[in-house]
Amino acid sequence: MVTRRRVLVGTLATTGAGLITGAGLLPVLRTATAQAADDAGPAVAPAPFTVKLPPLPVLTPYSTEGGQDAYRITVKEVSREILPGVQTKVLTYDGHFPGPVLRARSGRPVSIRHRNTLQMPMAVHLHGASVSPENDGAPMDTVAPGTARTYTYPNQQPNATLWFHDHAHHMEAEHVYRGLSAAYILTDDTERALPLPSGKYEIPIALRDARFDENGQLVYVMDDFRGRTTLLANGRPSPYLEVAARKYRFRLLNTSNLRFFKLRLADGGQFVQIGSDGGLLERPFTTDTVSLSPAERADVVIDFSRYPVGTKIVLETTMGGGAPGQVGNVLRFDVVRTAPDPSRVPDVLRTLPPLDALPKPAVERSIVFSMDEDGRTEPRGLIDGLQWDPDRIDQSVTFGTSEIWTVTNANKLIPHNFHMHLVQFRVLERGGVPVGPAEAGLKDTVQLLPGETVKLHATFDAYRGTYVYHCHLLDHSAMGMMANFRVR
Repeated sequence: MVTRRRVLVGTLATTGAGLITGAGLLPVLRTATAQAADDAGPAVAPAPFTVKLPPLPVLTPYSTEGGQDAYRITVKEVSREILPGVQTKVLTYDGHFPGPVLRARSGRPVSIRHRNTLQMPMAVHLHGASVSPENDGAPMDTVAPGTARTYTYPNQQPNATLWFHDHAHHMEAEHVYRGLSAAYILTDDTERALPLPSGKYEIPIALRDARFDENGQLVYVMDDFRGRTTLLANGRPSPYLEVAARKYRFRLLNTSNLRFFKLRLADGGQFVQIGSDGGLLERPFTTDTVSLSPAERADVVIDFSRYPVGTKIVLETTMGGGAPGQVGNVLRFDVVRTAPDPSRVPDVLRTLPPLDALPKPAVERSIVFSMDEDGRTEPRGLIDGLQWDPDRIDQSVTFGTSEIWTVTNANKLIPHNFHMHLVQFRVLERGGVPVGPAEAGLKDTVQLLPGETVKLHATFDAYRGTYVYHCHLLDHSAMGMMANFRVR
C-alpha cells in the first residue's frame, strides 16, 4: 500500500485529450512510480462476458427500535475473487467487494457504527447527503486504526441514489481505489408510489476501472489512468447479466478515481433516464448515451422487450484510454426469457421548482479549478490558486440563504468535476447555455471538461458548520484540489 508520505509527494498524470475524445490517453504528466508500474508485468484480464454480474449484497440493520435503523460495519482488508480463479487483496466494508447496498427511507434515521481494523485512519463520507458537520466524514475528522465511530444520518431529504466512501485526506484516493465505497439508496413515498421496475428488476451497478499485476493484485499509483484498462461492473471484469424481455431499472454509479464513462448500447438502442445524483428527475427523457464523471450517478430504464429471446446486447463506454477492444466493454445483457411486466415509466416523476422560481441568490461567487500542466515533478491541485488548508475558510455562507456559484476548469488538457458537501444544487448553465435534461434535476457532482464553466444554484438551510467542496477525481483532491466553506 502506498504510504501517506508517498501520497503527499506523489504526482498525477491524469487524463488529457484521449479521455475526452476516446482516441487514446495523452500522458500529460508522468512519474518514476508510474513508469515502474508500466514496466511491471500485468495480469491478463479474462475475455469479456465470461463471468456473471453479481448482485450487490444488501445490508441488514441489527436494530430497528426507536424509529431508527442501526448498522454495524467492520472496515477490513480481505481477499476476494475479482479475476476468475485469483484472490485479490481489497479494502472492504464488512468484507464485501465492491461495497454493499444500504437501503434507507426518507424521514427514518440511520446510524452506522464503523470499526476500523486497517493500519491507516479512515473517514466515512455519505456522498450527496445533508448531514451535520460531525457526521459528514470530513477529511481530517478521521477514525483511527483500532477504534470505532458511529455516524448518524437523519435522511431528511427526498429519494436519491447516494453512496458512502472513505474521505481521509491524502489517503482517500487509494482507499477508494482499493474498495472503500458502497451504495446508499434513499427512497421516499413519492418514489414508492410510482410503477417503476422494482424488486429483482431494479439493479444497482457500481462501475470502475482497475489495474492488476502479474499476481492478480491491484496496482495503485496516482498517475495510472492509462494503466487501469480492466473495467469492473459490481466488482467483476466486463461481466454478463441474464435478463428477461421486459423493463429493468438500473442505478448506475461511477466509483472510479479518474475515469469518465460515456455509456451506450452497442446497437444504438435507447435508455430512458429517470434520475441523477439527487434522485428522480421531474420528467423522464429518452437518450442513447449516459455520461458519468467520477462520483456521478444515473438512474435509467432499459426495455428489453424490444429484443427477441437469445439477443445479446453490449453496454459499452466510448470514452477513455486503452487499446481498442481492451477498454470499452462494460457488460453484456443476455435476453434469456420472457416475463410479465406491469411496470411503466410515468410522464411525471416528481415536482421540482422551475429554475426561474428558485430563491433569489444573496451572493454570487466564482470558483476556479486548476492543476499544474507544465511537466513539473510535483504538480499541485488548486482551487482559486490555492491548495487545501484544513484551517483556512475559503468561503463564508450565511445560513438560510441561496447562492450562485460559477465554477471554471482553467486547465487546457485535464478534466475535473465539482462536488459540494451538504447540499444538492441545481445546474443553471453549462458554457453559458441552459443544461440538458440529464442535469436538470438535483445534483451534487458536475463534470468540468478543460476550459468549461458551469453555473449552479445552492441553498444552505440545513446545518451550520464547516464543509468542503472539491474535485471528485479523487487523485486531484488528494493533491490539494479542495476548499472549505463555512455556513454561519
